[in-house]
This record gives sequence, C-alpha cells and structure tokens, in this order.
Amino acid sequence: MITPIKVRDVKDIEQINHIVSRYDFDIWIHGKSGMADAKSILGLFVLKLNEPLTLVIPDDVNHKKLFKELEPFLVIG
Repeated sequence: MITPIKVRDVKDIEQINHIVSRYDFDIWIHGKSGMADAKSILGLFVLKLNEPLTLVIPDDVNHKKLFKELEPFLVIG
C-alpha cells in the first residue's frame, strides 16, 4: 500500500520514526531523493523534506492502527 505523507521538519521525522518502530512489518518512505526504512532514524535524514514523499507498507498487513497513529502526517484527499 502506498499513501502520500508530509514531513515538515526534524520533529516530524522523530515522531514518525517513534510510531513506526512499534510495528513488526516493513515500512518505507520513498521520495525523489531516495528511499528510507522508516524505522531507521538515520535513513530518514537522507530524504529531502521539501519533495513529495510516500509511505509504503505491504499490502497484506492491517494498516488501520498505523494510519490512525500517523494521521497528522498523512496527506488525504
């Protein structure tokens, strides 16, 4: 599953990393500058925050709880 995500600053990176680290499935963030394992705080700092980013998770996982926690960062609509 792929959904747009908005990361504005370092605080957002830290919050997203803290949330996704509690899940046992792979969670990635992709952008034009590359892709990063969302559970890797150092990996997330590789991404440019001023570009469109997408959250990528496996299609076969229940994403409802994750999306509820990440709601402030998801771009819906």
